[in-house]
Amino acid sequence: MKSTALSQVHIDLGAKMVPFAGYNMPVQYEGVNVEHETVRSGVGVFDVSHMGEFILKGPGALDLIQKVSSNDASKLFPGRAQYSCLPNLDGGIVDDLLIYMLDEQEYLLVVNASNIEKDWNWIVSHNSFDVQMTNVSDKWSLLAVQGPKASDVLQHLTDVDLNQVKYYHFTKGVFAGVDNVILSATGYTGSGGFELYIPNEVANQVWSKLFEVGEPYGIKPIGLAARDTLRLEMGFCLYGNDINDSTSPLEAGLGWITKFSKEFINSAQLKLQKENGVSKKLVGFELVDRGIPRNGYQINDSNGKSIGFVTSGTMGPSVKKAIGLGYVDVEFANENQEVFLEIRNKQVAARIVKFPFYKS
Repeated sequence: MKSTALSQVHIDLGAKMVPFAGYNMPVQYEGVNVEHETVRSGVGVFDVSHMGEFILKGPGALDLIQKVSSNDASKLFPGRAQYSCLPNLDGGIVDDLLIYMLDEQEYLLVVNASNIEKDWNWIVSHNSFDVQMTNVSDKWSLLAVQGPKASDVLQHLTDVDLNQVKYYHFTKGVFAGVDNVILSATGYTGSGGFELYIPNEVANQVWSKLFEVGEPYGIKPIGLAARDTLRLEMGFCLYGNDINDSTSPLEAGLGWITKFSKEFINSAQLKLQKENGVSKKLVGFELVDRGIPRNGYQINDSNGKSIGFVTSGTMGPSVKKAIGLGYVDVEFANENQEVFLEIRNKQVAARIVKFPFYKS
């Protein structure tokens, strides 16, 4: 099992450590609800250094990215990031990812930890453009500083005017005395903040300075459990749960990152699916009756007939409701539609609602 550059820091802080995507990761410190609320109302720091990072360079870099990804990367410019996915040949998704345009002919791809090897091999297999590819996943650390007070804390450690960095934009600058830090106005929480890409050797230094300047703001370390409840309240997909090799981006509500203004892997089949309509759809739901939805629970109609299944579920700490995501037959995907979750042989009533569950 791998460790991040900060694993010992988490252990020393008393974090509960668990194996996740091949890494020893902190799942919680004080508890999910406390950590969740810290991010919603203040500022918290996630160590997400298990994520994968690939650098693609050369005249053909954009061509390769356009071929393997669903979004239109030609819209990017240096300082702009984009959410996208890697379609497979069977209508499903290899992975979802972030694409950063670092410079002319240079891009950063950020992929899920559990898919680093799979994604790398997939992109390499389609690299007929002589693109120079470098896997820097084991050399970089990634800190997500999230919450409404995140910018105030971070501003103490950089001369970059963070207020000028818009959502899904980024800049490079000196941060906490470290050169060339990528400061990205992205995140997975819905409460604002930045993600910091730094070399492993300075991770401890940056972490320490963050908590030093952040103390007056009530800064806290946050584990992966709260990361999951935060993203779920926003209706953000988690690869392996809500999207995978057999779910199409159109079924998952990711039509907005599936651009048919260009050709990409399996675009013809996906375009046909768009024209003909999908048979199932990823929806959000909240429970009307008591219960907690969990991955794999069956979703039924009022007659007890199976119409789908739960992919993610929790008790939302901010919304104070049991919420979840799941795929249902498309005729049951309308807002306010009543459905039933099969929980321990009981039919528990729920209703379909729009994303996000949490509205700031």
